[in-house]
Amino acid sequence: MSDSLINIKLNGEPHQVKAGITIAALAQTLGLNPAKVAVERNLEIVPRSDLGNVTIESGDQLEIVHFVGGGDKIMSDDSWSVAGHTFKSRLIVGTGKYKDYAQNAAALKASGAEIVTVAVRRVNLTDASAPMLTDFIDPKEYCFLPNTAGCFNAEEAVRTLRLAREAGGWTLVKLEVLGEARTLYPDMVETLKATETLVKEGFQPMVYCSDDPIMAKRLEDAGAVAIMPLGAPIGSGLGLQNPVMLRLIVEGAKIPVLVDAGVGTASDAAVAMELGCDAVLMNTAIAEAQNPILMAQAMKSAVEAGRMAYLAGRMGKRMYADPSSPLAGLI
Repeated sequence: MSDSLINIKLNGEPHQVKAGITIAALAQTLGLNPAKVAVERNLEIVPRSDLGNVTIESGDQLEIVHFVGGGDKIMSDDSWSVAGHTFKSRLIVGTGKYKDYAQNAAALKASGAEIVTVAVRRVNLTDASAPMLTDFIDPKEYCFLPNTAGCFNAEEAVRTLRLAREAGGWTLVKLEVLGEARTLYPDMVETLKATETLVKEGFQPMVYCSDDPIMAKRLEDAGAVAIMPLGAPIGSGLGLQNPVMLRLIVEGAKIPVLVDAGVGTASDAAVAMELGCDAVLMNTAIAEAQNPILMAQAMKSAVEAGRMAYLAGRMGKRMYADPSSPLAGLI
């Protein structure tokens, strides 16, 4: 092969190559796998089987193409952030009610979630070898979000999160202070009190709250890093009962808003995202499904579809029909 150079056009740009080089050899010098590209030479397709036999000549015009990820750049870059942490998945899942930790881990993987909520509980002193959540879900792979599930006053919640920080160093936490056991509705007076204390102590609380725009704003002013209004009572699966108030919270907030509690199926998650929420948190809807792994996949798709619909902007609602096809010229 001669060491002299010839001039060609490669993907529309002037290029010099060694005289006598084959198309396959050129692809390799460019760091491309000849088996993964398609080549057009002088407006004619070169079969992949001939790439090693066709010699490039001076003046040739080559187009070398391959497949790239399709889709809208808006979605490929559509991450969200809370307290300086950035995530691609807008689905957050819990770790309760599964038949075992293995099923929990499988559902988490299927969901595509990057954040997982974890409860703080006493260790089992009677069986130190009993399986632990971290044996199945690695806190180095997922963002653990310690929560205060089961706490009914600010003092209990703050104490629990102090222990969580000591155990794992976490400052990004989920705060929930419940009012009573039957509805598990948040006690907003105690929730606001706990939020103020946690912020003073350096925590970054994501706060479960009522679907009240005024209280949501007070939590934001108190230093909450995310507002998490309920869609319906915890574990009820009733879906979003008050979309009007959720929309008002979204419109008024300068921090992320996440629907937390009440989601029952994929359509509920999609609606939450269509309202403009930044993410959705759920546990029971996946854990108590007849097939938790499949439901986790459904929730992943629903959150993504709802987000795309929100970004696309839905059509306006009309009181009467509006034909898709023009009536003019009708036979």
